[in-house]
Amino acid sequence: MDPFPHKVEKTHTASEIVAQFPPLTKEELEANKIQVRVPGRIVSVRQMGRATFFHISDGRAKLQVYLREDVAGPKAYELFSLFDIGDWIDVKGVLFKTRTGELTVLCDAFTFLAKCFHPLPEKWHGLQDVELRYRRRYLDLIMNPEVGEVFRVRSAIVSFIRRFFDQRGYVEVETPMMQAIPGGALARPFSTHHNALDIDLYLRIAPELYLKRLVVGGMDKVYEINRNFRNEGIDSEHNPEFTMLEFYEAYCDYNDMMNLTEELLCQLSRALFGKEEFPYGEQTISLSRPFRRVKFMEALSQYSGLAPSRFDDRKGIIEFAAALAPEKKPSTFGKAIDIIFDKHVKPQIVQPTFIINPPKEVSPLAKAAKDNPDEAARFELMVAGMEIANAFSELTDPAEQRKRFEEQAEERKKGDEESHPVDMDYVQALEYGLPPTGGEGIGIDRLAMLFANRKSIREVILFPLLRPKE
Repeated sequence: MDPFPHKVEKTHTASEIVAQFPPLTKEELEANKIQVRVPGRIVSVRQMGRATFFHISDGRAKLQVYLREDVAGPKAYELFSLFDIGDWIDVKGVLFKTRTGELTVLCDAFTFLAKCFHPLPEKWHGLQDVELRYRRRYLDLIMNPEVGEVFRVRSAIVSFIRRFFDQRGYVEVETPMMQAIPGGALARPFSTHHNALDIDLYLRIAPELYLKRLVVGGMDKVYEINRNFRNEGIDSEHNPEFTMLEFYEAYCDYNDMMNLTEELLCQLSRALFGKEEFPYGEQTISLSRPFRRVKFMEALSQYSGLAPSRFDDRKGIIEFAAALAPEKKPSTFGKAIDIIFDKHVKPQIVQPTFIINPPKEVSPLAKAAKDNPDEAARFELMVAGMEIANAFSELTDPAEQRKRFEEQAEERKKGDEESHPVDMDYVQALEYGLPPTGGEGIGIDRLAMLFANRKSIREVILFPLLRPKE
């Protein structure tokens, strides 16, 4: 027997059989004599003299197999005794139901496919060590089939999003991962060096500035689903490498983006669950339209626990925020209240809520709000205590954009690592004319957390970044 066969001529997977044939009665199975050939991993064995029951799994469903010496032959039956739990096998036989009604393959032949050289974790306790689950995701998938379902949900989310935007005339594009000047967000980048060109480059923190260059060029509806990289802390909602959807549409503003976001998430929920409600932890999230809309400062006053008069003391607020997040080193009032919002307000917002018109100071790429020049025409969508989406009426004035970039550059000189140098090429692109544009970013990982009912981003990233083992 070849221990490393090249391929398997299967008729079904275990999950296909479990989904398709259980409605048939014992008599119907006996009459039809349905022949199957199904591969899988051996996950349990129960030997009884000259007959053995065992289960194989394809990672989604288990299927029982009945191996008898008088059917498969003495040589094959003796060979099977050498197989271990964890080994891969290809089983051929006829479907039937046992006296207890369990769908089973009466095996008349089998082929060895692959050897598992390590014992699998103990059956009843499974694989519980969280760090080991992330380090050896393959073992996690073997022992915890529900983990595979999380990533199938994630895949369904991405597939749906692509269909949603393709049907609306958007063009999917790809923009550079390595950039000479990082931009599109206030974040600390990863740096690298290109030897042939002898230049320093940065892994992108956002694709925004390149996508808007495309709108300048006449591509009025564009989107991208791809990686971003931010050299920052790791927690339940943050991983240094993460996946974002960003989309831009000309002739729109952030109000249009809110409407489109509601439509996207409602349709996505119906596609996954058949309804607009689903559980998340102990809560039930409702995506029924319209979502609530609350101004940033109103939410801050309502949820922060700070008296409105406290915000008149700008220096005191900066000191208060610095104590909340020393690593951020907030130097301005706008950045300080943004930190207070993240720490005290965001965790309390459960149902979908658009937080609109935050300070312009922390929104360097957004137009000013029509009714208040100190506020941005921007929203952040909060669900279950997480920021799911962030959108602007994009700033289209090249002189104003240059001014804001220069202000960022000054902050960088003072030690603010989240601010970046002036991107004059982008300013020049704006000088060729960016029409009114709405743009938005949605975190795919957090969407997956929400719809798969997971509390940690590491549960929805197949291979999250971990500290090396000593």
